[in-house]
Amino acid sequence: MKNEFKVIANIIQNNKRVLDIGCGDGTLMEYLKKNQKNDVRGLEPKKDLVQECISKGLSVIEGDAEKELIQFPEKSFDYVVLSQTLQAFLYPEEVLTQLLRIGKQTIVSIPNFGYWKVRLHLLFKGTMPVTKNLPNDWYNTPNLHMCTIQDFVNFCDKKKIKIDKSMCLTNEKISEITKGNMKYKNIFSQLGIFLIQ
Repeated sequence: MKNEFKVIANIIQNNKRVLDIGCGDGTLMEYLKKNQKNDVRGLEPKKDLVQECISKGLSVIEGDAEKELIQFPEKSFDYVVLSQTLQAFLYPEEVLTQLLRIGKQTIVSIPNFGYWKVRLHLLFKGTMPVTKNLPNDWYNTPNLHMCTIQDFVNFCDKKKIKIDKSMCLTNEKISEITKGNMKYKNIFSQLGIFLIQ
């Protein structure tokens, strides 16, 4: 299991109701269900991934989060998880509003477009980089809204969204983001993980 999912699983306690948005092949859901006895549901837009999840005995529905989230009742889940998907939505602010409405707490992870290798690639090569966390070329990327860790924190401040926990990953090493190390983490972290409400 990816370290990102280990961080997310450590945040979520046992016996909770969890909604995983863009759950992919269900790896995180399966772990949360089997190892932590959580009641986990998923929403995934790709039919083949939905079928893969269902074949694993997971409760997943096919749908587009930008259209479907409105149907979920307020505070119907203890946690809502959005893993590396926020930047792919047409209207990420509206999606976040729905996640915060549906979940008592929300976990969001984002690829950090401010990571130093991305910055250097742009500076020296003049082209959009292709990396482990950003594996697509500019013309076929699902990423519509490039965001850095600092951008996300600024957005939360502006929108009065409370950040309860900020973590980052760099080469699979997990560390905490604080006000004192924000500039450093914004340059040297590949991924940001936030617990918000």
